[in-house]
Amino acid sequence: MSQKHVCPVCGFNELKEPVFGVNQEPSFEICPCCGFEFGFDDRDSYDDFRRSWIEAGAEWFVLELKPKNWDYNKQLKNLKG
Repeated sequence: MSQKHVCPVCGFNELKEPVFGVNQEPSFEICPCCGFEFGFDDRDSYDDFRRSWIEAGAEWFVLELKPKNWDYNKQLKNLKG
């Protein structure tokens, strides 16, 4: 089973790749929850993007992957710090 990684924006804990590789190269993976693309959306801080995402209603980027009974407050607890 492959290791899963946490999105530093929304706390989604099933990213397929680390956000940045060994040499700090971005994964360019798009979080299916918040829609942040690592290596593209990095012009915004994670905090700013998170705030905008929540203010816009914390909508899932890939709606068909949204779990039943999903709660963004619980998911945000996956964030460290």
